[in-house]
Amino acid sequence: MLLVVTYSRGARTTLRNVCRSHESTVIRRFGRAALLAETELGAFLALRLRAKHDDDVQIERTRPLNEFEAVPESVREAAEAYENRETQSTPYAKFAAGSDHPDPEAMRDADL
Repeated sequence: MLLVVTYSRGARTTLRNVCRSHESTVIRRFGRAALLAETELGAFLALRLRAKHDDDVQIERTRPLNEFEAVPESVREAAEAYENRETQSTPYAKFAAGSDHPDPEAMRDADL
C-alpha cells in the first residue's frame, strides 16, 4: 500500500478530492492521510499530489505486518500477558521486571 500524508490545507483538499473521485483505489482515509492501493493508478494519484503540492505531500510504501514472521514469540506472549494483567494501571516495565517477559529498553533498541 501507499501511505500519502498531507501537510497543508491545499494538499488536504486535493487528497480529499482524489479519494472521492477514485474510491476503488483508496484503502482507507485518515483525514490528512490516506492509504492507496499499490497499483499504478495509486502511484499516479500519489505522485500527482506531490507534483502539485511539493513537500506538503509525503509518500511512503507500506506492507502489512505478519506478526508470526516478524515479531519474536517472547514479544507476542508479553503483549498478550500484559493485556490480561490483573491491575490495569501497572506500567509494562514494572510488569516485566523479574519475569521472563522482555525488558522494554531491550525491545526499544531491537530491530524487527
